[in-house]
Amino acid sequence: MVLDIFGKLAEERIKEAAERGDFSDLPGRGKPLELEDDSNVPEELRMAYKVLKNAGFTPPELESHKELMQVEDMLANAPDEKTRYQALKRLNYLTMKLGRTRPDSGIFSQDDYSDRVAERLSRSKPPPPDKP
Repeated sequence: MVLDIFGKLAEERIKEAAERGDFSDLPGRGKPLELEDDSNVPEELRMAYKVLKNAGFTPPELESHKELMQVEDMLANAPDEKTRYQALKRLNYLTMKLGRTRPDSGIFSQDDYSDRVAERLSRSKPPPPDKP
């Protein structure tokens, strides 16, 4: 009941502010909202991650995930076997590190990740040379 009163009061004040034009010169007016996809973040951590991000901090597993994606690209575009081997070693290290950071996190599933990397590598790998 008390919440209804506060809700009505808030609605009334918002309506008055809109009529005065208080919202007419807000940044981003007329542009689509830039919504972030946080579906991979566990629901109980979303608010905390948003607060950290707004404060300029990024959770360690998200930084590792970002680095993992960069190494994936490096591996897929490796010009030679040495570079490919180094990228693969780094990828294995980051996979292990990320898996240990939050093993129960929805952000990272090592089995799914391994399957995705193998699929991506098989798509980017040049066909073997024909044997005479």
